[in-house]
Parts: sequence; C-alpha cells; structure tokens
Amino acid sequence: MVAYIIRRLIGSVILLFVVTAVTFAIFFLLPRLAGATADDIASRYAGKSASPEQIHAIAVRLGFDQPLYEQYWQFAKGIVVGRDVQLGNTVDHCPAPCLGYSYIDQRPVLPTVLDRLPVTVSLAFGAGIIWLLSGVATGVLSALKRGSIFDRLAMGTALGGVSLPIFFTGQLCLLIFSYTLGWTAHGGEYTPITENPGRWAYDLILPWITLAFLYAAAYARLTRAGMLETMSEDFIRTARAKGLPERTVVTRHGLRAALTPIATIFGLDIGLLLGGAVLTESTFSLNGLGKLSIDSVTSQDLPKVLGVVLFVAGFVVIANLVVDILYTVIDPRVRL
Repeated sequence: MVAYIIRRLIGSVILLFVVTAVTFAIFFLLPRLAGATADDIASRYAGKSASPEQIHAIAVRLGFDQPLYEQYWQFAKGIVVGRDVQLGNTVDHCPAPCLGYSYIDQRPVLPTVLDRLPVTVSLAFGAGIIWLLSGVATGVLSALKRGSIFDRLAMGTALGGVSLPIFFTGQLCLLIFSYTLGWTAHGGEYTPITENPGRWAYDLILPWITLAFLYAAAYARLTRAGMLETMSEDFIRTARAKGLPERTVVTRHGLRAALTPIATIFGLDIGLLLGGAVLTESTFSLNGLGKLSIDSVTSQDLPKVLGVVLFVAGFVVIANLVVDILYTVIDPRVRL
C-alpha cells in the first residue's frame, strides 16, 4: 500500500508539472502562434484603460519580448520560489506560490484567490454532501425496487435534474422560496461560518439545494446502474447463500463494490467546483472563485484568470490523489 501511495504522489507531481506547461502554452504560446505580439499579450495584463506606452512597458517588464523557454522558466520559477515584479521605480515581491501578479490591483493574485476561496469551499462541500447522500440513497433504492413507481419517479426526476440548467433552476428557486415565500436568503449574502454558523447555513441553503439537485440526479442514475450490475454478481448470491441479512448484503457487499465509480466522479466534481461554480455563484451573486473569473475576464485582468486556472488545476490533481488513496479503502484489490 505504501508503494502504491508513493507512486501516486510521484505521478501527481509530474501531472502538476504537465499542468503548468499546458497552462503556459494556452495563455502564451497559442496567442503567439495566432499572430499576437508581446504588446498584445501585455494588454491583457494592463486592463482596458492602459495607454500603448504603459502596455509596452509592461511587456518589457514581464519579459514577453524574450524567448518562450525563458518566459516559461520565469513562470515556473515564480510558482516554486516566487518572483520580483517591477512597478515603475519600485519592486514588489510575489511570494511562492506566485500564481501571477495583477497590475490592475497591484498585488499578487494568490491573496485575492484565497479571499474568495471560503465562499466557494462552503458552496462546494455543502452541496457535495447533499448530492452525495441523496443521490446514492436514491440510486440504491431505485435499484432495489427496479420497475416500481418509486424507481420511475426517481429516474424521471433525475432526468429532469440533469437536463435543466442551473441558471434556470436557480432563478426559479429564488422566485419561489426567497421572493415569494420568504423562506431563504435572497442571494448575494454570505456570512463566514466562524461568525455565525446558523446564518452561514441560512445564506447558502438554497444554492446548496439548487446545485445538489443537478449533481444528485447524475449520481442517482450512476448508482442505480452500478447497483443493478453488482447485485447480479456471483459473490452477492454467495453472500445470500451464507445467510447474511439483506441489509449487510446490500451495504457491505453490493454498495461497496458500486462505490468505486462514485468516488471517482465525486472527487473530480469537488475538485472542479473548488475552482468556482461559475453559474451558481453568478445566479446567487456569491463572491467566490467563479465570480472572480467572470469579473477578471470582463476587466481583462489576465493574471487573475491564469491564477484561478492554476488553482483549479491544482485542486483537481489533489482530488485525484485523494480518490486514488480512497480506492485502497473501498476496494482492497487496489493495494495489490
């Protein structure tokens, strides 16, 4: 098991290196191949109001006139050890991991990302718990009651949940539960859990349910398919032949074997959502990483966009690593 974990750790480090290279290529190499100049790339760092002279100065300070391999070396070096950023006659230090430096805000990108992170983490994990429990439970019951009215209603609802976009269900929920019934917050409100846990949950309960409805539908269908396949296996019949209670057969044998794809998808979904649930945060006016991405694109603040992309990629890699380790708990055969 230790060797398995070490291999996964080494693979994750290599994958992070590949992610930085691909990200650099998307933001710097592809524009050059499309004919963009150093000043064109620098204009995405300077905002909309910068003059041509300011844009050219930024291009020189950031080294966009240097060869691409030198630019990538400075880019990767900044992530590992940090880098100094020249601001006119002054120099500011961007500490490691330096995900970029915003010339509009005149501060490193990472503190801005960390300021928005609690909102996104609260949204992702709260919704994740709801959709995992409700989706898996619904899928198991549908598989055990295959062909029943419950099965048809649950799968029909799941199909609707997968089909409906989040901006539609979010606006509809706001109209009904917030503005008409007054049961939930109106959106745009967030209270840190350390200040008031009750208010924190009240502000986020509607975004949680709306986001969970979309994902729980997919998890219910996936769990149902996995349970139907697993419950027809020989080892399930053997467990029943031993006289084990049906609850034990379902939970310890059937469900455990069907959880492997669920764990994979859940880890990836959480990793992606930690990079910002863009539509959900925009619908409910939550100032998380998704909202930060949209605002950065609108204001042409490329370093923030780049920083969020790297942050998301890191979360996805870490989520994959955690899922790989969880495999050894769910399925002991992985240890071999």
